[in-house]
Amino acid sequence: MQTRNAVRLDEPTRLAAKTLAAKLNISPSEAVRRALVHYRDEVLGVPADARRRRTAALDRLFVLFEGHDAAEEIRKLKEQDRHW
Repeated sequence: MQTRNAVRLDEPTRLAAKTLAAKLNISPSEAVRRALVHYRDEVLGVPADARRRRTAALDRLFVLFEGHDAAEEIRKLKEQDRHW
């Protein structure tokens, strides 16, 4: 659920939000929201539930790639990319 909050931005910060929004194809408000969450995670660390989800995803990847040679996979992908 979102709630409306008013935040005053100085001109450089407003331009930063606008630039990020354009680059990511999102609204300036969404750019500010994402930046704030990213900064929180940088300062305080990733929340426990997000860490659990990431760990579960990584464990799943280990299972999916078990027995595969990562270097060979990368070589094949680079070879395919050269033909594009």
